[in-house]
Amino acid sequence: MPLDAVAEGQHYSFPTEELKVLKLWEEIDAFGQQLKRTEGRPEFVFYDGPPFATGLPHYGHLLAGTIKDIVTRFASTTGKHVVRRFGWDCHGLPVEHEIDKKLKIKGKADVLELGIANYNEECRRIVLRYSAEWKKTVTRIGRWIDFENDYKTMDPEFMESIWWVFKTLHEKNLVYKGFKVMPYSTACNTPLSNFEAGLDYRDVSDPAVTVSFPIIDCDLKASLVAWTTTPWTLPSNMALCVNPELKYVYVQDPKGSILVVAETRLESLPGAMKKGKGKVKTLSDDWTIIKTVEGRALAGLRYEPIFDWFKVSYSAHAFKVCADSYVTSDSGTGVVHQAPAYGEDDYRVCINNSIIRKGDAIPDPVDANGCFMEPATPSYVGRYIKEVDKLLIQEVKDCGRLVDNSRIVHSYPFCWRSQTPLIYRAIASFFVKVEDVKERLVANNLETRWVPSYVQEKRFHNWLESAHDWAISRNRYWGTPIPVWSSPAGDETLVVGSIAELERLTGTTVTDLHRHFIDDLEIPSQRGPEHPALRRVEDVFDCWFESGSMPYAQQHYPFEHKDEFDEAFPADFVAEGLDQTRGWFYTLMVLSTALFDKPAFKNLICNGLVLAADGKKMSKSLKNYPDPNTILDKYGADALRLYLIDSPVVRAEPLRFKEDGVFGVLKDVFLPWYNAYRFLVQNVLAFEETSGTFMPSQGTKSTNVLDIWITSSTNSLVKFVTEEMQDYKLYTVVPKLISFIDQLTNIYVRYNRGRLKGRAGIDESYLALNVLFHVLLTLCKTMAPFTPFFVENIYQNLRRCLPESEESIHFCEFPQYDENSSPQIESSVAKMQAVIETARAMRERVGKPLKMPVSKMTLIDSDAEFLQDVQQELLLYIKDELNVRCVHVSPNVTDFAVMRAEPNFSTLGKRLGRSMKEVAEKVKEWTQEEIVSFQNTHTAFVAGSELLASDITIKYDFKCDDDSSLAYATVGDRGMIILDLRVDESLLYSGAARLLVNRVQKLRKGAGLCTSNRVDVLFTISDNEGREFVSKMINAEADYIRESLGCLPSTRDDEGRVVYASDEFDISPGLIMTLYVVRPCISTESITVAESANLDQVLSLLAAREYEDVMNELSSDEHKDVLLNGECVRIASCLSL
Repeated sequence: MPLDAVAEGQHYSFPTEELKVLKLWEEIDAFGQQLKRTEGRPEFVFYDGPPFATGLPHYGHLLAGTIKDIVTRFASTTGKHVVRRFGWDCHGLPVEHEIDKKLKIKGKADVLELGIANYNEECRRIVLRYSAEWKKTVTRIGRWIDFENDYKTMDPEFMESIWWVFKTLHEKNLVYKGFKVMPYSTACNTPLSNFEAGLDYRDVSDPAVTVSFPIIDCDLKASLVAWTTTPWTLPSNMALCVNPELKYVYVQDPKGSILVVAETRLESLPGAMKKGKGKVKTLSDDWTIIKTVEGRALAGLRYEPIFDWFKVSYSAHAFKVCADSYVTSDSGTGVVHQAPAYGEDDYRVCINNSIIRKGDAIPDPVDANGCFMEPATPSYVGRYIKEVDKLLIQEVKDCGRLVDNSRIVHSYPFCWRSQTPLIYRAIASFFVKVEDVKERLVANNLETRWVPSYVQEKRFHNWLESAHDWAISRNRYWGTPIPVWSSPAGDETLVVGSIAELERLTGTTVTDLHRHFIDDLEIPSQRGPEHPALRRVEDVFDCWFESGSMPYAQQHYPFEHKDEFDEAFPADFVAEGLDQTRGWFYTLMVLSTALFDKPAFKNLICNGLVLAADGKKMSKSLKNYPDPNTILDKYGADALRLYLIDSPVVRAEPLRFKEDGVFGVLKDVFLPWYNAYRFLVQNVLAFEETSGTFMPSQGTKSTNVLDIWITSSTNSLVKFVTEEMQDYKLYTVVPKLISFIDQLTNIYVRYNRGRLKGRAGIDESYLALNVLFHVLLTLCKTMAPFTPFFVENIYQNLRRCLPESEESIHFCEFPQYDENSSPQIESSVAKMQAVIETARAMRERVGKPLKMPVSKMTLIDSDAEFLQDVQQELLLYIKDELNVRCVHVSPNVTDFAVMRAEPNFSTLGKRLGRSMKEVAEKVKEWTQEEIVSFQNTHTAFVAGSELLASDITIKYDFKCDDDSSLAYATVGDRGMIILDLRVDESLLYSGAARLLVNRVQKLRKGAGLCTSNRVDVLFTISDNEGREFVSKMINAEADYIRESLGCLPSTRDDEGRVVYASDEFDISPGLIMTLYVVRPCISTESITVAESANLDQVLSLLAAREYEDVMNELSSDEHKDVLLNGECVRIASCLSL
């Protein structure tokens, strides 16, 4: 079948055509068909991290989705079977937070009043609120993934596998219940893991107070001084801590008070040190150091607490000084106030010094919502802790214990969901013993490949090295319940690992594992009926534990698909954002290591964050970014896909999203690509009009150098993309694609335009069209994973020429690299193009436009094969592109220039230091032979130092620099061009002819004429001397002008021609020509008519017809009959077209 004609670039709508492709994919079930066609092939296992469907997809999701789609499409077209299941993260704080806002729930009491069952069902109803929008956007971006067979973390099968994971960890003794100070969200009433706490740090201004604690039974009546940024923790103070190795001073202030601080922290006391600019500061004159002691000498001292909330209940063991090395001298006073309920070190120090005991209650007057409760005094009860800082500080001041009150700006963690400040508090939680498997985590990380590698080697490795035990339980409601049943006293516990086990132990059929279905189920004590039954603990799993269990739970492992999973684990590929190094990537690695001592994946791509154009975080309220759907509707998915992956964000760096960047991809990549395709279609259709059906043949070989070059270049592109994709380096592909399309359009199509149009004959036209067809077809197959819509659109048309073809390009195999390539031709054409671009720049520099021919160019290069190609196959292209009459070549640059070696001081200085001067002097003394040797070897030893290519710059001093008729320039590192600028009469004629042809072609285009529209060209000249020049020029360049325009220009007559367009310009310096592009007329010499007929009437009749129609009719028949005044008149043709 013939190709369908295609619209011009400005009329081609990429988004509209993409919608047509989506419809095609839906009609043929393209994704489903691809999966069926690849069944039985080796599995390529891909894990898709589950997003929450409580919000709409943003650019971060589209970026990660594009990366995943490219990799899995490539795997599918290179011989793999790739199952792609979408997943949903259904549990956890994001969902609960939405319900809390909807129902105005403030805390646990509100949930219990509503009922956990009602609360959870409210959560279930909104979990997939935006799932339809997700499916629409993900599909629109071109991602092929299975939404029908998706997995949800709230499905009973998924939750059951999580139970199996937990029980397996318990059986491996990798789970325990402990008491740990953890980041805690008062807004969400739940602790967070350390990596969650690290997701959102902000600079905040907090109070910084310095308070005194009088030492009991101290002869000097001295007071220890501590500093804190959390005044709300002072009522819970249980101890003070000093560093045993630091020196502490008893210092007397001007008022006579004696204060104890670290010697190096005297500056923390207002007025204690003299103000000065130097680093060394001295004690103020009115301050006196009474004595100095080591920190260990202070241990055991007792002091008076500021608040008495816990004084009675803890006075026997509390309110004393402890010593521990965690106290530093870089901030504060060197004395740290200890509140064991709110600090990890505080808790440890107080346990180690018997201030409190494990298992005992901890002094914690703050409820789950962050409000004070009893034993706080009535003025504080029910008030949020941060709201009463001022009140607490005032109370400290009123009792004479406030030494200083200021503010500090510091980085502080916020809850990543509620956007509220976190606090640290002691929480009872279930933990995974990450520290026990830390060595294996680090080792397994080394078995994986990350792109970019530095994220693995630095960020992730460092995180693993400092990993602590992972708190996996949350005191929440909507989540997978922790399957631990315990007796009231906690002396008997049981871990359940499956639904069947729970049904067996309780005698109850279980269909749903959420809290409101199983919390009431009791398990009889295994110790006998006289013991109380076991009830489930209240906690649910952290949603990160659920997503980290995804590899097993999505397949309901080990209850189903056990063999398939065991054979295919770990996964071949995962991809998410940089923030997941402390999130999903981490939990995947922890659980896979703890369960199987394997990494969860083999290859990982980590992308950076997509920011607004101003570098700030994208914000709906600020409206500082365009809506993704608007971009898709305006520019299409392919342009957005390429823009995202051709950016720093694929190398884990931030991307400032700019809409004009997406437009730039459309303009610089897709429009040139489309124009090359359109040019093929146009010329194939033109070929078929005169030469029959165009049948492309893979086996037809061409000897044309540019045919060989573009075929080899296409082959090299296939090799490059294959190798880079095998290494998961997506970001290198787009620059290579842009370079290739530039070569295709600006070298192959441009230089071969005449052959493609048939000017060199039918055979050459077929060869060129055949090559261009297969190049575009191969390019489309190569880029199918990256730009799935555009290549499908092109393919659906190209396949009309093929005797057999796949229904979709995405069913085609990825092109194979052909070892029979032509690297030398590729190198020579690349050098040729460099020569052409350099020579063009030279012409512009010396004021010689391309339309003015140059008599001679000398090309100097040491590459003998390149010079041979220049003298043979490439010569015509160089002469045509540069409008040069003669090209000479030489391998010896020293015949035309003197070379100088210049040291690169910026690189040598860093490496050589003081010896650089000696090396530089010797380099400057190099002979021509030594420079040539360095150019050949790219290395040299000078004064004991090895120099590389980047250390030396070779410069050329042209020997004929004083000859103004010659211009020169260097090409690359070893080439030179010399242009002879002298002009003779023939060059002037040739330049004027080119200028004239160019002007006529522009006039034709401006008048909207097609290439098939014939015209006459008329002109007028301002003076007789000018007419003589133009006449000689037309005679001298007649063949070129006639071939280019289809006619020879003539002086304007008074025949009243129809003028399509006209223009006035300088045909030569000072010589003005006016051009007229006019409609042709049929002259009396073109026809003969019967003697009885009126010739003028016949001509008038013919002039009223379309010129091309009359000319074609008169050319194809020996005679033509026309009706004139009611009589038939026979016209005989005298034309020779």
